[in-house]
Amino acid sequence: MNRLQTWFATTIYQDRLRRDGQALNRELLKECRQLRDFDDAGRRWSAKNYPGGYTSYGTLDRLQEFSSTFGDLERAIDRHVAAFAQALDWDLGGRSLRMTDCWVNIMPRGTAHSLHLHPNSVVSGTYYVATPRGCAGLKFEDPRLSRFMAAPPRRAGATQSNQVHVTYPAEAGRVTLFESWLRHEVVVNPVRSERISISFNYDW
Repeated sequence: MNRLQTWFATTIYQDRLRRDGQALNRELLKECRQLRDFDDAGRRWSAKNYPGGYTSYGTLDRLQEFSSTFGDLERAIDRHVAAFAQALDWDLGGRSLRMTDCWVNIMPRGTAHSLHLHPNSVVSGTYYVATPRGCAGLKFEDPRLSRFMAAPPRRAGATQSNQVHVTYPAEAGRVTLFESWLRHEVVVNPVRSERISISFNYDW
């Protein structure tokens, strides 16, 4: 047996949504911007809860049921969620994971999304629609961080598996999945162009 072994891993999944996803992405980009223009209540909600940006989370959070374009996105994501569940060795008892929530996030320069998790879901994720060069990625926190107590800080250049934070770059056309209990954030968008993403939850 090896002297050192790693246990209780935290798994994050990232892949291109599909090979022929450019046309779908163009339609999603158009609809994301149309939603912002249409959703007066969402803009008011965002002004209080998402300063500087727009999210449909407070008003239109089941877009897969509202739009055929978002329905196409749901079907594409379903395949990735099934692969993620298989990699985690989940026993779903014959049941399937289903998308319960889906909403748009538009982050102009200076907008951030503070550290949070997604209660009452099992898989959460983000699909990237528009990601200007230099925009913020998706930052994850080691779920054990609050229990480290008096542990020394990690050395500069620590191995990837020993980092207490990891940031996945945002790249248009890609989907990122994680278990919903994993805390994450998007730091301030430093570039002028809008960072546009679609977030979602799955349950069973």
